[in-house]
Amino acid sequence: MSPAKETWVEITVTTPPQLTDALANFLEELGTQGVFQDEALQNESFNGLADRPDQAEIIKAYLPGDDATAGKLAELDRYLASLEELFPDYSKPSYVTTEIVDPDWAERWKKYFKPLRISRNIVIKPTWERYSPEGGEIVIDIDPGMAFGTGQHASTRLCVNAIENIILKNRPVGGWNVLDVGTGTGILAMCCVRLGANRVIAIDLDQQAVEIATTNVAINDLKDSIEIQNRDVTMMDGSFNLIVANLTAPTFINIHEKLLSLLSPGGFLIASGITDMYISQIEKIFASDNIIIENRLAEKEWVCISFNKRDA
Repeated sequence: MSPAKETWVEITVTTPPQLTDALANFLEELGTQGVFQDEALQNESFNGLADRPDQAEIIKAYLPGDDATAGKLAELDRYLASLEELFPDYSKPSYVTTEIVDPDWAERWKKYFKPLRISRNIVIKPTWERYSPEGGEIVIDIDPGMAFGTGQHASTRLCVNAIENIILKNRPVGGWNVLDVGTGTGILAMCCVRLGANRVIAIDLDQQAVEIATTNVAINDLKDSIEIQNRDVTMMDGSFNLIVANLTAPTFINIHEKLLSLLSPGGFLIASGITDMYISQIEKIFASDNIIIENRLAEKEWVCISFNKRDA
């Protein structure tokens, strides 16, 4: 008997650019995978018409074709209705769905993922693209599969820049011992090592993400420095002088006490994936007499906050 064919639902959202980041974030939290802005379609027609407004942007995302799909699309409908109420001056985003059977993800990604500089020193490139580094550029190869983290999203770029700032400006005794929470493709863990970290433990609840991250670490010949685990951070123990996490604000709220317990005195915690509406709440739960705000980086509505734990 031949194996059952894999079915996915492709969601194509057309939206005003002011709502692009909010929608991309919602789609990620909804459980879609491979969320990205479809720049290749920016010059095509709008809803089949040649007079598509210049300001419209397109986002693509994918849902597994299962019993939960209808409920998630209903959630998307409700979210779009709420955006219309909150932002009456913008056109209401719309979407269409297409069923895809046995997609070739590698071929789909090749259309959208090109070499990209995401910080002063780091360039991310897909495995199928050639790139000749210049000067001191650090090049990291990524085979994204269906995991989050290619450097195209603002939260990833902000997090990598925060990592670069901290690792290159500080030299802890014994080197950097890093925990990467929610590793996705493994991009943050690999950036840490290539920038000078001695050892990284990278964890993710998603087994598929763990497999993708493991592949990427091997591609970049970093297996001796990075350990990938399918594990919940609440089950972790140990002490780390750098914790990096590109998550969501609600997740940070749920796990902040655990993260702080894993952070060694003098260590740094980088929290990315936060939208500006949550800044004060996140800073309040993390900052204390012995936890100070080291730095903030922002891009559009996305914010990355670096905290430093005072020496005991």
